[in-house]
Amino acid sequence: MQHVVFIGPQGAGKGTQAAEVAPKFGLVHLATGDLFRSLMAEDTTLAQEVRTIYDRGDLVPDELTARVLFDSLDRRSDAESVTGALIDGFPRNAAQARILDDSVAARDETLAAVVHIVVPRDVLMQRLTGRLICRNCGRSYHETFNPPVIEGVCDACGGELYTRSDDTPEAVARRLDIYFEQTEPLLDHWRASGIVHDVDGDAGIEDVTASIEDVLSGVLDTDRN
Repeated sequence: MQHVVFIGPQGAGKGTQAAEVAPKFGLVHLATGDLFRSLMAEDTTLAQEVRTIYDRGDLVPDELTARVLFDSLDRRSDAESVTGALIDGFPRNAAQARILDDSVAARDETLAAVVHIVVPRDVLMQRLTGRLICRNCGRSYHETFNPPVIEGVCDACGGELYTRSDDTPEAVARRLDIYFEQTEPLLDHWRASGIVHDVDGDAGIEDVTASIEDVLSGVLDTDRN
């Protein structure tokens, strides 16, 4: 199997792009946050192991996170025709990057591409601090880019819209600081291998999608669906 990693700060559109691109290349979109949320509802040995750690209030070890990723991939590949994984949200630091490399090598597979979605910090601040969430149904909006028809009211259910505490300018700035200090330097770890591809994430959504598809078309040994 050939795998792809998306690297980019919060607000870069990784999830949006991954959901659009992955099916076209036979890749399973593995987003760590979504995987852990769905895992908690399962009754498997792996789920029980993760729940025990959560119940203690501890962080899930990096090695276990990698196991969760590839366990999900293997279960999906048993039922579907897939060529690899598109990993979104992992790795976030140097230790996780080494674990990912080791996991891929141990499976005798390939990390084919690291897609770096580049967005200026001021644009990220604007995107992230304008987010609005419906208290009732959870639908998300943006004050500038995707406003509701009626200010403060959800179009779908009429619920109240609010700004999450982690979407304040101060909280967003802290999250971006962590990304630029711990995650973006990982690109140097892979650039020597020639697998890092920088994509302009400040373009329109469809343009970003086209750029990523061009990259993957050139590196993956698979026909697009």
